[in-house]
Amino acid sequence: MSAHDLLVAPFSYEFMRRGLLSAMLLGVSGGLLGCVLVLRRLALMGDALSHSLLPGVAAAWLLFGTSTVALFFGGLIAGLLTALGSALLSRMTRVKEDAAFGSLFIVFFGAGVALISKLPTRLNLADFLFGNVLGVSASDLGLALAVSGCTAAVFVIFHRSILLETFDPVFHRATGGRGGLVHMGFLTLTVLNLVAAMQTMGVVLALGLFLLPAVTAYLWCDRFTSMLLLSVGLALLGSVVGILVSFHAGLASGAAIVLCLGFMFVVSALFSPRHGAVGALWRGGSR
Repeated sequence: MSAHDLLVAPFSYEFMRRGLLSAMLLGVSGGLLGCVLVLRRLALMGDALSHSLLPGVAAAWLLFGTSTVALFFGGLIAGLLTALGSALLSRMTRVKEDAAFGSLFIVFFGAGVALISKLPTRLNLADFLFGNVLGVSASDLGLALAVSGCTAAVFVIFHRSILLETFDPVFHRATGGRGGLVHMGFLTLTVLNLVAAMQTMGVVLALGLFLLPAVTAYLWCDRFTSMLLLSVGLALLGSVVGILVSFHAGLASGAAIVLCLGFMFVVSALFSPRHGAVGALWRGGSR
């Protein structure tokens, strides 16, 4: 097989180009958001948040049918209620944010399952959970572009506030920063990106696109800006390689992207010079 057949020919199909572009756009925003999720230890909250979209999608399907706009806003409303509701509960009661998140997630997910049982036509949970990269439409691509552009712009404009809130929220508040507003804004961006990723990656695999590049970059970088840039670069690389692997090997595209990103993470966790497991064992044995 020639290099052209291996690397270029797959993208002669429009659905391949759309799928790749959508995954790359979401990789940019996901790579940025994932760094904050990892550094603030919110990774598991992100997982709970992704599942809390289900009742909104099911309710929109029940009321408006298969309208893409309705499904988008249904998932968005459910996600925002979970994210912002848990943040408010943690500030207004003695319940910690992780407990509030977990409690609301269980309630919302249960409501979603109950609503699905009332649908006249069964909602395809496989597409909701795992997406369909090669089934991306022009409207899905436009949504990914808008959300990715908005996320990147927020990180550029509010870089200092995000940096301070991530590493020293107490200092940020003491110097007049609106930490609560930054935190809720970040949760809102996370929900937007998860909703935008429903068609492309599904809510389960989308979290892999967010977290795996970020945690891999964390093993190589000691500076926040470097981590952001490397995370985005890894997400883009994983999207390209994953799409090509899925085409040639006949694998599900979203899963192939996540597996490529997972391979990068495992290699980095083992062989990163300063923070990898092999290096730690070598330094421990040489003492």
